Amino acid sequence: MWTRHHKRRNTGRLIVPAITVVVLSYFVFHAYNGDYGINAKVRYQERIESLEAELALLTDARKKLEERTSLLNNASLEKDMLDEYVRRSLNYAAPNELVVYIKR
Repeated sequence: MWTRHHKRRNTGRLIVPAITVVVLSYFVFHAYNGDYGINAKVRYQERIESLEAELALLTDARKKLEERTSLLNNASLEKDMLDEYVRRSLNYAAPNELVVYIKR
């Protein structure tokens, strides 16, 4: 006697686990490498360190500029400082003056 048997394919049983593995690997990848992932903390920490170093340099430059401008303040105007600055920036010297350039 002949009976019809349908042989089940193995591919049908593998579809759901394969999709699950793909979805889980997607989420694991983005949890590690995403904008807010595990690796992002290291990148943000490196950026913070570089910005703090830049801030320190800019703070020092600002302090130096504030010291120079405080010397040009009306209340404590140092005429020698003003004269030196004007002569250097305008390239001015009187005919009877001797100018000596010092390389730094």
